[in-house]
Amino acid sequence: MKTAIFSLSHAPFLSTMLLAAVLMISFNLSLPAQQPPSNSVDVQREAMHKLSFLAGHWSGLVTIVRGPGEPLHFAQTEDVEYKLDGLVLLIQGKSTSADGKVPFSALATVAYDDASHTYHFRAYNAGHYLDTELSVPTNGFSWSFTSGPAHIVNTMHLTAKGEWDEVTDVTVGSNPPHRSVEMHLQHQP
Repeated sequence: MKTAIFSLSHAPFLSTMLLAAVLMISFNLSLPAQQPPSNSVDVQREAMHKLSFLAGHWSGLVTIVRGPGEPLHFAQTEDVEYKLDGLVLLIQGKSTSADGKVPFSALATVAYDDASHTYHFRAYNAGHYLDTELSVPTNGFSWSFTSGPAHIVNTMHLTAKGEWDEVTDVTVGSNPPHRSVEMHLQHQP
């Protein structure tokens, strides 16, 4: 019969293994604490559902006023769809001139943060992006930001006919607001 004799020369190896095992167990136990509660996704999805009236393809006209001179008129489309099983709303807008050129194209995402109870709006255009909060009243939305001395407010609402009406007002300093964009779109089948 052989007897196993424990050697003290293995002690550093065993203590390293024990420490590694304890760290792995601690890490695995802390993961659930860092994850959002299981109903977090349901809360986010429910909040995002408040914007379901936007989903689909929209088209119509947009008028843009950039200082003195004639306003610019373009055909406008907005394609809106949910992504990630309803957790993110993707919005792609495009203005097209009469000669087929695209002077304006933007992409935006909307997501709901259930921890802060806020909608987050991120828009991309011409190599720039904007991060801001999105307010979601019934059948509409609004967002704003400040750039230098200008404060820009964008407001959208559905009309009684179910049309998408959106305006952008710019206020510079203490001057009255100036309407820079008016958009009127119809939902397409």
